[in-house]
Amino acid sequence: MQAYCVKCKAKREMQNPKPIFTRTGQPATQGTCPVCGTKMFRMGETEAHKGLARPDPPQRDGRLVIVESPAKARTVGRFLGRDYEVKASIGHVRDLLRSRLSVDIEDNFRPTYRVPNEKKEVVRELKAAVRKAAEVYLATDPDREGEAIAWHLMAAASIPKKRARRVVFHEITKPAIDEAFSHPREIDMQLVNAQQARRILDRLVGYSITPLLWKKVKGGLSAGRVQSVALRLVVEREREIEAFVPVEYWTIEADLAKRDGGVSLEERKFRAKLHRIHGQKVDLKNEAGAQRIVKELERAAYVVAKVRRRERHRRPRPPFITSTMQREASSRLHFNTRRTMLIAQQLYEGVDLGEGERVGLITYMRTDSTNVAESAQQEARDFIAKEFGKEYLPPKPPHYKTQTKSAQEAHEAIRPTSVWRTPAQVKPYLTRDQYRLYTLIWRRFLASQMASAVLDTTSVDILAGPSMGEKPYLFRAIGSIIKFPGWLVLFKDDEELRGQESVLPPLEEGEEVDLIELIPEQHFTQPPPRYSEATLVKALEEHGIGRPSTYAPIISTIQTRGYVERVDNRLRPTELGVIVCDLLMEHFPEVMDVGFTAQMEEDLDRIAAGEREWVLVLREFWTSFQKTLKRAEREMEEVNVADQPTGEMCPQCGAPLVFKWGRYGKFIGCSNFPDCRFTKPYLEKIGVQCPQCGGDLVKRRTRKGRTFYGCANYPECNFASWKRPIPAPCPECGGLLVLSGQDSVQCTVCKAQFSLQEVEEGVTSQ
Repeated sequence: MQAYCVKCKAKREMQNPKPIFTRTGQPATQGTCPVCGTKMFRMGETEAHKGLARPDPPQRDGRLVIVESPAKARTVGRFLGRDYEVKASIGHVRDLLRSRLSVDIEDNFRPTYRVPNEKKEVVRELKAAVRKAAEVYLATDPDREGEAIAWHLMAAASIPKKRARRVVFHEITKPAIDEAFSHPREIDMQLVNAQQARRILDRLVGYSITPLLWKKVKGGLSAGRVQSVALRLVVEREREIEAFVPVEYWTIEADLAKRDGGVSLEERKFRAKLHRIHGQKVDLKNEAGAQRIVKELERAAYVVAKVRRRERHRRPRPPFITSTMQREASSRLHFNTRRTMLIAQQLYEGVDLGEGERVGLITYMRTDSTNVAESAQQEARDFIAKEFGKEYLPPKPPHYKTQTKSAQEAHEAIRPTSVWRTPAQVKPYLTRDQYRLYTLIWRRFLASQMASAVLDTTSVDILAGPSMGEKPYLFRAIGSIIKFPGWLVLFKDDEELRGQESVLPPLEEGEEVDLIELIPEQHFTQPPPRYSEATLVKALEEHGIGRPSTYAPIISTIQTRGYVERVDNRLRPTELGVIVCDLLMEHFPEVMDVGFTAQMEEDLDRIAAGEREWVLVLREFWTSFQKTLKRAEREMEEVNVADQPTGEMCPQCGAPLVFKWGRYGKFIGCSNFPDCRFTKPYLEKIGVQCPQCGGDLVKRRTRKGRTFYGCANYPECNFASWKRPIPAPCPECGGLLVLSGQDSVQCTVCKAQFSLQEVEEGVTSQ
């Protein structure tokens, strides 16, 4: 048998040939060169191979589980035990290429996905684990995004379909995980296609409109399908405020008292508000009109005309969904939406409760359903009966109607995984923010399963006027006392009870009361308030724009792009935001239409439900959008956007310095450009001092866009770190700590490693 000798550079007859198999299992023949003795190989099956057994396939006896985050991997791994290897994908492993549209419109909107550079090592490790596994369980989040991540993992990590198992759980507890792993399923392509359609829609809009904004307005701008509609809401609210004309009006209240009944004046006194004049609503437009009535009332007699007593039941509010959790966390804890979701993610993925017991404390936090599992309701009823008494239980477990018509009813509301884990019990193991949010979720859920509060309310009408004859002025006083607290018992030390009780003295129809004081007060009608992050989420939800997983990114995006800024915890559009909004409104009215965007969300829901075909939805959108795009390219005018001053003066020419946007992002330059070319970087402080010189550490970018952290005193101080420093010192040596993972830190001096939670708790306790 002849083969080619690499050393002799000639084809020779192989000596001592014998059949072998390569590492890949392919047949080959091995021998030696008769001249130089070099080993020679010839690929392919020969007569010598006939009758020889093929090598056994690689042994696969492991079980691999893939989740999104390391924290979730640790929690899930503890429940599954040593028979399972649990790895994290760190979110998405494939995405559309950033450098181009990556959507072939002519080929049914076929997307082109790639593994980003920063994920190649992760994918390489996953592939190696997949090769050894007999079964691969894809345990990503229980929503469309999670379903899409699982689908991308199959492609990126080369997971054969016959070995893939999709498992879904809404809480990270042993019973939930055991139940999920006992009922694996295949990838739900309807959910995947709904997520793909959303991603492609956003890419089509963003990559079509953004170049126009660069050309007609300024570089560095961008537009998005849903974010632009959110910007419109903020801009329109600001214009309502600017156009608002306040109108003066007056109210009159009276401090009255029951006549001497052997008790102090404080116990007899109550306040009533002028409600009607001659049977008509009070409409006092100025001080003169109010003072005229005050003078008449000062001489009037006051008589109780009617007393109405009734029992009022106040039902508890439903358990949290994503939007209501974000609103309550904003109003009570002063968290923004991003912070709320970050902390909720930590509570969902699992916290170490001591002695290695890491467990998820809440159910999945991206949901629009108020459903509650029967087992969770029964557990809550057992807890309520034991801790508060059976009288605090409603006759049967309550059911709350989901307000969002497109809600995924298979999901649950946000609740604690066990009400027996009270906030007091888990507090030692949580950071301050985790404890506060967990307490909010725990109390809201438990209250939702309790009996209604019962209030005794009294409404009293008092007529005022001459002692004899008709009394034209009607005052009304309302009082209430809590007869049975019900769910309000959980809020006895909270603002929830404020205003619930206002006691009136015992009054009877026909009795006269004394006037103590009249209180006329001037008011002006108020414009609608600016949106907070929480109220903007509410508006998006009411309009049907976005879904639980998108609220926080929407609000974050319009702020990071410089279109909206936070002022006193309220959202105000910048000049740039107004200009961009107006251009998009003029040239892309369909994209900016609230109703159209809501309809697109419904179409995505129908794709997820299997009621619509995703390519058809994209084609319908693109056919209309393409016409609008061509018209905008012809008609869209250029707009000059004034640079915003920094408040500093140029050190070279004395002109004001302004914020500018360039190829590498935001920077500071001279307003006298091009005559003066002074520039300096925009330094975003991160709240940490430089370990070398004590200056401020700031966030910087390389020319290739990679983020690093350096000293603001550069080049005098050359400290720099690729990893983000945190403000806490090293517990061992006091050195600078930097993030070394999603929830771990490392000291730059002694190289000791700690969990981020431990360090944060140490800071909190100081």
